[in-house]
Amino acid sequence: MGEAIGWGALAASSLVIGAALAFVRSWSDALVGLILAFGAGALISAVSFELAEEGTKVGSNAAVGAGLGIGALTYFFADGLIARRTGTGRGKRGRRQPESGDGSGSGTSLALGAFLDGIPEQLVLGIGLASGEPVSVALVVAIFVSNLPEGIGAGVDMSKAGMSRGHVVGLFASVAVVCILSSGLGYGLADSISGELQAAINGFAAGALLVMLIDSMIPEARLKAGRNAGLVAVLGFAVATAL
Repeated sequence: MGEAIGWGALAASSLVIGAALAFVRSWSDALVGLILAFGAGALISAVSFELAEEGTKVGSNAAVGAGLGIGALTYFFADGLIARRTGTGRGKRGRRQPESGDGSGSGTSLALGAFLDGIPEQLVLGIGLASGEPVSVALVVAIFVSNLPEGIGAGVDMSKAGMSRGHVVGLFASVAVVCILSSGLGYGLADSISGELQAAINGFAAGALLVMLIDSMIPEARLKAGRNAGLVAVLGFAVATAL
C-alpha cells in the first residue's frame, strides 16, 4: 500500500508543481503546447502498452473492449456535464476559459476535470503494483507530464483573475490528494477483483484518456505549438515506450 501511495504521489505531484510554476515565470503558449504534445505522446504509449495491452493479458479482449466503451462514454458525458454546470467549454482547454472571462470561476470545473483525468490512471497504477508487477515507469511519466500543462495553464489564468498563489496551489493539492488515494484504493481492491474486472478497469482508463486526448489535449497542443507538436508528441511516445 505504501509503495502505491508513494508512486501515486509522485505522479499526481505535477498538478501542484504546475500550479506553483505558473507564478514563477511567464509561460508562452508555444512552450505550454510543447509540454502538452510531449505528454500526449507519453499518454498514447501508456494507453497502448500499459492499459490496453496489459488488460488483454489479465482478461479477455471483450472485457477490455467493454471497459473502453464505458470509459469513453463516462468521460464524454461527465465532461459535458461539467461544461453545462460551470459555464465553461468542454475539455482541458474549455475548463480554463469560462464564458464569463473570469479565470477564478473555472476553479471548480478544473478540479472536477482533474478528477476525470486522474482517477482512472491512478487506479490502474495501484492495481498493477498490487499484482506484484514492477512499477510502470512509463505510466508514471505519462501521468506526470500530462498534468504539468494543466496546472501551469490553470495557474496562469487564475492568477490573472486575481487569485492568490496559496488558493490556486491549495486547490490542486486537494485534487492531487484524491488522485493519490485512488492509487491506494486500486492497490486495496486488486486482490478482490477478477482478471476480467481488472481488464475492464484498464479498458475504462484507456477509453477515458483517449477521449480526452482527441477532444482536447492534442488539438490544444497543435494550436499552441504548431507543426512542432507532432514531432514532440512522437518524442514523448518514444521516451515512454523506452521506459
